[in-house]
Amino acid sequence: MADSTALRARDTIYAGGEWRAAVSGASREILDPADARAFAVVAEGDEKDTDLAVAAARRAFDEGPWPRTPVTERAALLRRVAGLLVRDREELGLLEAQDAGKTVEEGRVDIDCVADAFRYFADLVAAEAPGRVVDAGSPDIHSVVVHEPVGVCALITPWNYPLLQASWKIAPALAAGNTFVVKPSEITPMTTVALIGLLTEAGLPAGVANIVTGPGHTVGARMAEHPDVDLVSFTGGLVSGTKVAQAAAPTVKKVALELGGKNPNVVFADACATEEGFDTAVDQALNAAFIHSGQVCSAGARLIVEESVRDRFVAELARRAEKIRLGRGTEDGVECGPLVSAQQREKVESYVDSALKEGAVLRCGGKRPEPAPERPASGYFYEPTVLDRCHREMRVVREEVFGPVLTVETFRTEDEAVALANDTEYGLAGGVWTADPGRARRVAGRLRHGTVWINDFHPYLPQAEWGGFGKSGTGRELGPAGLAEYRETKHVYQNLAPAPVRWFRG
Repeated sequence: MADSTALRARDTIYAGGEWRAAVSGASREILDPADARAFAVVAEGDEKDTDLAVAAARRAFDEGPWPRTPVTERAALLRRVAGLLVRDREELGLLEAQDAGKTVEEGRVDIDCVADAFRYFADLVAAEAPGRVVDAGSPDIHSVVVHEPVGVCALITPWNYPLLQASWKIAPALAAGNTFVVKPSEITPMTTVALIGLLTEAGLPAGVANIVTGPGHTVGARMAEHPDVDLVSFTGGLVSGTKVAQAAAPTVKKVALELGGKNPNVVFADACATEEGFDTAVDQALNAAFIHSGQVCSAGARLIVEESVRDRFVAELARRAEKIRLGRGTEDGVECGPLVSAQQREKVESYVDSALKEGAVLRCGGKRPEPAPERPASGYFYEPTVLDRCHREMRVVREEVFGPVLTVETFRTEDEAVALANDTEYGLAGGVWTADPGRARRVAGRLRHGTVWINDFHPYLPQAEWGGFGKSGTGRELGPAGLAEYRETKHVYQNLAPAPVRWFRG
């Protein structure tokens, strides 16, 4: 890997069809979390760069062709982007792995999902009717409800799934005919920068797509408050999301928030009645908690298991968690990469420390691993951790850890399981494991979570809406509702035979 001193800052701010450096000349090193070494340097934008990008997006929306481009042409461009993503899958998958610390295999899957999102929204808008006719009760009245683009969209994305989360916003925004400014996380901006290049290559007009690389407290804050922004879509933590909503309120712009989660994975004893069922439930509990080192908003970080199978289930879970191979995501055989930053690892460590002080029992993990050739000592690695005997009063159970930490709670009855699963400020996702179809439907129906998986965990469908209840946010992504976020509704009423009303005599 190149020495960071030899790296040259890239012009990663794109506004009005031109790549450039930050107005201030500032830059930021992008670190590989596997060894904490810089592998890229990007422009560090601020409020001035944001204003330039928003102005470009405003001009492109008010004066440019994109909002008035036929739907079939917009859909064709999205499909071209999907093709370019497939073409560059290996390069982008590797870059995503290096940027976010995940395995290359996970990075490739992410790129496949990004391409799927662009194809889905292309197909969705291409198949739509031009408007919904409203019966006005007269042959002389033509009344129709149509959908139009919102305008300039400010898109703020998180660091854990940089390109995937960006695509969930960019694809529907473009499909609807909007222009946008995207701010990727300052920690993991590289693949979003690459995507802007692909949009340009696909033929998107100048000014439609704009990107400002920089921190949230300057770039993100300015985007949220900017009077020329019509919509702000934010994915990230609760504290930052609250600030975005407050900043957007004075201009009464549309706001879509996809925030945190503290997601239950409920395992009933009947799901473990056979060896195959037991093995599957354990395997999926590991997947729910430890994929991408638990840095997933929908991670099944709360295992809620029926008391009669708890001891066996937790023992096998801990045994297998100890065997998860940590390392650089580009190394063969590595199953889990590092945390994204030193700060994130310190946060995880503080949660584990507080849990142990509050009475949790450590079954495995709970520390930094020993260095190895595939796992440099300078990397931000942390062992998959299982904390048993947890209860609702513990911080680690209530708050989003965003790391490889699984807490274990137990229940005796179905009602108790549902009560525990719903006992959270968040309501993003959850899982239910049972061999009883009736129980599966009952419990899924009672859970206050935006997505409920039955006998599975983590899959998502582009056709299905993604969002949450409670403090998990107010926005909806994917599916028809995801497209609706980026539209305004207009009622057009045409009188084909106008006549005097004669209310006033004159």
